[in-house]
Amino acid sequence: MAQIAIIGGAGYVGLTYAVAFTELGHEVVALDIDPTKVSTLLAGRSPIYAPGLDELLQRGLASGCLRFTTEYADAVPGADFAFLCVGTPTAADGGADMTYVRAAARSVAEHATGHVIVVNKSTVPVGSATLVAHILAEHAAPGATFAVVSNPEFVAEGVAIQDIFNPDRIVVGSDDPVAGLRVAALYAALNAPVVVTDPASAEMIKYASNAFLATKISFINEVAAICERLGADVTEVARGVGLDGRIGQRFLRAGAGFGGSCFPKDVRALGTMARHAGVEPRVLDAVLAVNASARDQVVAKVIELLGGVRGKTIAILGLAFKPDTDDVRDAPALDIIRRLVAAGARVKATDPVAMPHVARLLPEAELAADAYAAAADADAIVLVTEWAGYRGLDLARLAAAMRGRLVVDGRNALSPTAVAAAGLIYVGVGRATPAAAAAPTLPVAFTVSGLAQVDMVALALGDDASFVSSGSD
Repeated sequence: MAQIAIIGGAGYVGLTYAVAFTELGHEVVALDIDPTKVSTLLAGRSPIYAPGLDELLQRGLASGCLRFTTEYADAVPGADFAFLCVGTPTAADGGADMTYVRAAARSVAEHATGHVIVVNKSTVPVGSATLVAHILAEHAAPGATFAVVSNPEFVAEGVAIQDIFNPDRIVVGSDDPVAGLRVAALYAALNAPVVVTDPASAEMIKYASNAFLATKISFINEVAAICERLGADVTEVARGVGLDGRIGQRFLRAGAGFGGSCFPKDVRALGTMARHAGVEPRVLDAVLAVNASARDQVVAKVIELLGGVRGKTIAILGLAFKPDTDDVRDAPALDIIRRLVAAGARVKATDPVAMPHVARLLPEAELAADAYAAAADADAIVLVTEWAGYRGLDLARLAAAMRGRLVVDGRNALSPTAVAAAGLIYVGVGRATPAAAAAPTLPVAFTVSGLAQVDMVALALGDDASFVSSGSD
């Protein structure tokens, strides 16, 4: 049994690892500087949403092996390991802001007793292990000694608990072989492959992994745009491509693009590191550009298919950046809402768990209790986050609530056939659009630039649609 201090223990990474280490038989003191969050945690309630988290939290507290505190003097003395799980937000130059890491390392150094292995669990730039080691040495309390290990996390929000207990690999980077092996031993019960390497390589593995996954998403979104021009269905294309064992199915889902606290930030940070090293990150720049355009295209479809949105009501389904989390950091829905509001639309939005965060960030959006309330008198519905519950919506009830008939599926999560059978007009991302079962009354003017799916919408709208060509094809 190890004594572990988690610095940043109320965040998505820190809290999930705090409860997981307790479950693995270690004693954990999780520190966070926010007293409100700590009080909530001590009461057995998580300040963040993650499936399975509350159960593990309450079990850890009941066992006496998990505690929460706001004081370094309570968390660090006597600890064998101090995990740095603090935020590394984007700095002005696009790199990672190390302010919180620096402050945490200094406070650990000042309160440590004996030998402590300091573990960089935060996503930090290459060279951060050396930086942390220098801070620890500069501010070390009398008698305290340190080793620094890079141990990046690879958990995805929404399935974080599952990922921790079923990891693809454990990555440990250290110039101190004994310290590295001791960190690896913390995960021994998981029986996962362990990659033992140097600190710089471990730090790069994290960035390269996230950048590659983001690249797959942007790649399939660019393919989706081509599919729309040529009449192919990106869902079928992705299925056929993904069956290639060299490529794989995961992260080949076209849609409104990626968001969250990791992919956008980490791709930018890796690009900044590349430029500082004299390397032009052409692929990374393109990944971000395509991702931004994915959001733009969703908004453009709504505006184009409604003939403008000024005075129109748009229902947004899903606000979190992905399902099964309440995290709205860099969420595509927020950008889409802002752009629709700027174009004159009234926006009604809903999400199973993320609405309290959005209420503070987007007061201009009206929040609705559920999808049906959001759809009431709406001219169009835009699905942005593919919550499982949205796949099972009563489409006839949704159609009855709406004023218009347009459904823009920004995640290709709905059945085009089922949507059309309910008398609605389905428009996805890079996929074929069936005609609606009943001809809707939706007078619009289109600007057509060769999109095959817009042609299909025209068939459904019939004589109510008028077209203006803006392309040569």
